[in-house]
Parts: sequence; structure tokens; C-alpha cells
Amino acid sequence: MSRLHGYILIIGNPPWVTSSELAILNSKNLPEKSNFQNRKGIEAITGSGNFDISEWMLLQHISWLSKRAGTIAFLCKYAVARKIMRQVRQRPEYHFLGHIYSIDARAHFEASVEACLFVLTTDAGNADCEVYESLDAVESSRVIGERDGYLVRDVSRYERWKCLRGQDPWYIWRSGIKYDCSKVMEFEPVGDGYKNGLGEFIKCEEDYIYPLLKSSDVGNGRVASYRKVALITQRTVGEDTSHIKKFAPMTWKYLIEHKEYLDKRRSAIYRNRPVFSIFGIGDYSFKRWKIAVSGFYKRLNFNLVGPLDGKTVVFDDTVNFLSFDTEGETRFVYHLVTSAPALEFLESMIFWDEKRPITTEILRRLSLKELARELGELVQYQGWNETRTFESAGQMTIPFS
Repeated sequence: MSRLHGYILIIGNPPWVTSSELAILNSKNLPEKSNFQNRKGIEAITGSGNFDISEWMLLQHISWLSKRAGTIAFLCKYAVARKIMRQVRQRPEYHFLGHIYSIDARAHFEASVEACLFVLTTDAGNADCEVYESLDAVESSRVIGERDGYLVRDVSRYERWKCLRGQDPWYIWRSGIKYDCSKVMEFEPVGDGYKNGLGEFIKCEEDYIYPLLKSSDVGNGRVASYRKVALITQRTVGEDTSHIKKFAPMTWKYLIEHKEYLDKRRSAIYRNRPVFSIFGIGDYSFKRWKIAVSGFYKRLNFNLVGPLDGKTVVFDDTVNFLSFDTEGETRFVYHLVTSAPALEFLESMIFWDEKRPITTEILRRLSLKELARELGELVQYQGWNETRTFESAGQMTIPFS
């Protein structure tokens, strides 16, 4: 590259495959391990470290033009294009202007993925990226850009409602429970017992059994009843699980009999933890009222969820939720998060092509306090939190069941 002169044009169609997919195929043709995405340790552990090979390749090509004038034109996934724009924004030595031209991948490549022609041109601009609905579109439909440290899907919408941003001091979005062994930990009610995912009929105490709503239930608004229950072994992460043997001997016997399945869980989060540990659990998991939204579905469908059969409902880790002690407070916050300003603000930052487009990280960017102020309901917001503070001062520890 150093021997070339003049304006450089780099064109290509790199592999549309991820690092984890190559690992499954036992491929040795992988980039040298490096934290080029600047991921935190926990993000890498839980899967965020996975990346598209084309993303890594594009960054190599971009480095070639860090001190040269030129253009890069690649066919790639839409998700790769926008991730590259963020990388460009974060590197002061890179100066590019981006354009994304949408392509019907199913029609042209028989691929079920959002794809595009991604064009990067050396420029002294602000690294925003104009998005066009087709190759022959004359005007862009929206602009992707980084604002306030966020990569946003629609700059115009975000700028309109950015007054709502900020970590809310009272309401924190959580993900559901992670146990990575659904065949053992999830049951279907059958007669006077349960059937697990292995097809086994079992009986166990009710103390550790809770109604379970999965992403498909929440995404489709099926929250007034449940198809499955979950075996919940802890109230907090790292809690000793040996008490199950004393208080629920049938449940303990079942866990011992299926220990080999739970011991095979690969995630590092279970290492050096008590036997039969789960993750993503806390006091918030057991509050009786919740607002839930599926992380997988391509729409912001918030659901108000109350107790079922007298017990609090739990979710799997593909569901995001807020938790509450009272129905009244839940309904007030539900009114806030389903308002037009809240939905527009969140949608301005959500990239719907992602496998899991709705994340707690995005939901936590919305300050319900600022939203209440915008809607003229700040007094009600403050009133609920004054009540919460008063009740918390006299709160007593509740038993596991």
C-alpha cells in the first residue's frame, strides 16, 4: 500500500460469518485474538465478544487509508456497517464519511439478513452515515451518528428527545434469569407434577418453583397466564444452595440426579460458584409487579405483569424488566414508558437488525424522571418515590418462599 500513489479504491465482498460460527466449524482461519472492539471483560464472557470477520477485515482496510485519500466500497451486513462507523468515530486518526445503500439480500443472495453496499470516503467530516433505502435512491431516509457517546439509529429523532436521557435514580432495567440449562430448570405443569425438557415426569416442592414467561410470551403479549415454570435455586448471586436439601428434599434429589447437565455449562460465570447456581438474580426478581419487554422481538411491546396463581412471575434472560412492590406504581410507570416521547427516544437508538435489539443498556438511557417532567407528571413521580423511600425504611427481610 505504501508504494501506491494517487486516490485509492478498495472494493470487496468479505465473508458474512462471525468468529463464533468459524469456531463451531473448527476453522483455524481466524484473526489474531485482540480486543479491537474495546469490550469489557463481562461483555466478552456473556457473548458480546463475538464479531463478524468482515468487521475485522474492514478495519484493516480503513487503517490503510488513515493517511491516504480514497474510498472503500464493500458488500456487508448492515450491522457491520454501523459498527464500523462507531469504530471510525472513536479513532481520531480516521476521517471518513459513510453512506449505506440498502440491498434486498433475500432477493439477490438468498440470505436472510439485512445487507447493504457500504461506502466509506476519506473526509474531514463528523463520521455520520447517511442511509439510503436502495441503490438508486437519491435522498437519504435518515442519518446514523454518534451523539452523547451513543451510536444512534436516527439522529433527527434523537436530537428531538435527547432531553430525556440519563440514568434514572429509582428505576433500573434488569434482564431475566440465566441458567443455561433450560431442559433441567424449566418445567411444564402436567397433572399433579411437572415434565422437564428431557421428557421426564417429576414431583418437587413448590417453594422453589415460579411461573415463567419467556421472550415469545412477552413479545406476543401472553402475560395473563403461563405455559412453563422455572426452578429458582437462589435469591441472590452466589448464595449458598445447600439450604434446598433441608427445606425441599425432593427438589434437592432432582438437582443431584441432573447435576451432570448443570456441571456442563460452559459459561465462566458459573465457575467457583455454589452448586446449581444461576445468574441474573436478586431481590428485584421477586417483586410482585413488573413491566417487561422482549429483547428479541422487533418492536417495543411493553407488558404489565402481575402475580400468577399467587406467585411472582420470573423471566428468562431474553426478557428485560422493571420491578415494583405495588400495582399502582407499576401502572404509573407503564403509562410513562408507553408514551410517545419515550417510544420515539428509545426507537431512535435501537437497531432492529440486531439479534437482540432491545437491551437493558439502551433502556437505561431513558430517565423516567425527565420523562415525567416532559409529560407534566413530575409531582406524581416524586410522590411514588417518596412512598418507596418511606416503606423501604421499615422493610423487613422476607423468607425465600
